[in-house]
Amino acid sequence: MLKNYIKIAWRNLWKNKGYSAINIGGLAIGLACFLLIAIFIANELSYDNYHEKGDNIYRVIHHRDADDPNDTWVWGNAPVGAALKSDFPEVIEKVQFSGRSDILLNYETVSFQESECFYADASVFGVFSWPLIYGDAKTALEAPYSIVLTETTAKKYFGNQNPVGKTLEGIGGRAADGTYTVTGVMRDVPQNSHFKFDVLMSMSSFYQSRPGIFEVWGYVDFYTYLLVSNNFDQKILESKIPAFLDRHVDPETRENYFYSFSLEPLKRAYLYSKADRQPGVTGSLNNLYIFAIIGVFILVIASINFMNLATARSLERAKEVGVRKVIGANRKGLISQFFGESIVLVLLAALFGLLFVFVALPWIGNLTGKEFNLRTIFTPSMLLLYFGAAILTAFLSGSYPAIVLSGFKPASVLKGIFKTSQQGVNLRKGLVIFQFSLSIALIASTVVVYHQLGFMLNKDLGFDRERQLILDFNWDGEVLNNVETIKSEFLNLPDITSISLSRTVPGSHFPAAGTDIETFEGEMKNFSPYIYEVDRDFIPHYNMEMVAGRAFSKDFPTDSIAALVVNEAAVKEFGYSDPHQIIGKRFQQWGREGAIIGVVKDFNYLSLHQKVAPLTLRQVPYGRYLSLKVKSDNYYTTIEAVQQKWAELASHRPFLYTFLDTSFNEQYVADIRFKNLFTVFSFLAIFIACLGLLGLATYSAMQRTKEIGIRKVLGAGITNIVTLLSKDFVKLVCIAILIATPFSWYAMSEWLSEYAYKIDVQWWVFALSGIMALTIALLTVSFHAIKSANANPVKSLRTE
Repeated sequence: MLKNYIKIAWRNLWKNKGYSAINIGGLAIGLACFLLIAIFIANELSYDNYHEKGDNIYRVIHHRDADDPNDTWVWGNAPVGAALKSDFPEVIEKVQFSGRSDILLNYETVSFQESECFYADASVFGVFSWPLIYGDAKTALEAPYSIVLTETTAKKYFGNQNPVGKTLEGIGGRAADGTYTVTGVMRDVPQNSHFKFDVLMSMSSFYQSRPGIFEVWGYVDFYTYLLVSNNFDQKILESKIPAFLDRHVDPETRENYFYSFSLEPLKRAYLYSKADRQPGVTGSLNNLYIFAIIGVFILVIASINFMNLATARSLERAKEVGVRKVIGANRKGLISQFFGESIVLVLLAALFGLLFVFVALPWIGNLTGKEFNLRTIFTPSMLLLYFGAAILTAFLSGSYPAIVLSGFKPASVLKGIFKTSQQGVNLRKGLVIFQFSLSIALIASTVVVYHQLGFMLNKDLGFDRERQLILDFNWDGEVLNNVETIKSEFLNLPDITSISLSRTVPGSHFPAAGTDIETFEGEMKNFSPYIYEVDRDFIPHYNMEMVAGRAFSKDFPTDSIAALVVNEAAVKEFGYSDPHQIIGKRFQQWGREGAIIGVVKDFNYLSLHQKVAPLTLRQVPYGRYLSLKVKSDNYYTTIEAVQQKWAELASHRPFLYTFLDTSFNEQYVADIRFKNLFTVFSFLAIFIACLGLLGLATYSAMQRTKEIGIRKVLGAGITNIVTLLSKDFVKLVCIAILIATPFSWYAMSEWLSEYAYKIDVQWWVFALSGIMALTIALLTVSFHAIKSANANPVKSLRTE
């Protein structure tokens, strides 16, 4: 029976090559898109699944505001880890990492500044599945000044040799300077890990350099992970947190500083966590839902093409059905035959779809920043999903044509009085409307995504980010000792107009600081605003606007010891309605007391996903970055001049630079990838819809060949014929526009709600989408309409 289905399917396929190509091509692209999206989603869902003990690993989420449950950090204090292990027997082990550190590592003549470095407890390799190539996992990070490198990092310094026992000279800002002994080399951290690094150093090294912070509950510098027993109950432990904090945190600290915490399973860290200060990039569950919907949309559009073309061609197969019924075929057998043909055609399309995936997978990997390979496809679950979707598509898209074709009455068909039912015509129209409604919704959504990303990349952030050359010297002591000389030398360069020293720059890392502020009532109240430590040139250098008071100035020497500048968000947080009211109010912050001297206009120092949070700025003589304002358009020459001057002034340091606009926009890498992926799949969905429309237009023109010939003989021009063949399709697209507009408006409004700063969805988006859809439809239909209009009417009138 299968052999007969294949024979019949192949005969019909070859007989109608044009329609078959459209059908198989549309289904192949649709199935390929479905599989590519499934692979992407599966990859996102696989994060941290490779850990053998992953189901038993949790991490501590720190809560900073009693009134805002969403104000949470993954980054927190050190004492919580040891205290949890001590108090709760179900906590088997704790692993803590220090906040990301940068360290300059030197081996003989090889020198690199490593930015993905963490101090880690010795227990790390017993909890996480990060296997060592060289070294003993149990003892690798026990001794002070021990260091474990990833395989790629080790090759930079030692090539392919075993480096265990060799030493690296480490010079760091936050990291502990000293001679580090290589005690292990581990496999590179898998790409589906929420926590990525290149270097691990023993936590005992960090402890020796800064022992006091390991006992302070208010100090923030650690990521804490817990390995728990199989009978662990998260809710039970979290219910004991208040009593736990009462035992371990002194009453004065609890009174002046709100602190609590909760636990989060490791496998929820990448997609589900809403906490700030993540150790790596995080994914978006909402984006996965969007791509899953697009995958289904594409498959539905391809299936609709199949159904439309199959039912539209029913007249061609009517005589075949009539003859087969006369010679004894029953309806059940005919339904089985047509279902069988559908399955054969869809499976053929599925094979072509796999070829499409093989070709597109590396490109999709580059587009998403992920690593995909053929092993990703050839897994039992992925193949089952793919061919299951193919067979389901065959049954769903082949069901209506099979029922319609098998229901033809042989007497009517063989007498030649059979005609397409109005019910079938209305169904095809409905399917075209549905198909283009999805396509128009995707066009509108693509326009919104592009508009939002353009808004984020070009919005005025409240500071000058253009032509800012940032030099990273990582707190180097020699540079700081000579920083005024270095600044003067750089200012002597003709293309440098200003320079500033700071601990951080917009878009980079910054801490929060427990701060006591004098309230409107005259009392001191504790807050935890973010902090920028800068020199007195920082505010004018970045062209920030002061809305009250003044900026730091050399005319006020005490600014470096007793002054604070705050932003507008901090003014509101501190309880003041007018920025001028806070000028002169007292503050206490990190051992410094004094008065607030100015209020700077809010500027977006974080991505536009987040609202501007309360920020304090204070003048200090130290930092990590030098910001140089460049006036020349010849960046290459300027960078070369700055590099030469750097070699003269700080030859012991590598020349590390970036431009601020580039580094700031790196926060939007995930958004850009989402836009690119969304655009690609939206385009393919629209392309598949157009394939179906092309097929229907071609068939419509063929059915009306004689009518077109008669009209041309009677004097109709090409414009009249094109209008005749196009108007029905244009009506359907116009109806689709009306249906798609409210749907896409709601969907994109929900998507935009994730952004703190966003565009308004304007009416022109839907007008543009409608015009684009109409244009695409007209071009598609007009192709065959013009061809039919130009045909010789004599030949048309001879057509049966």
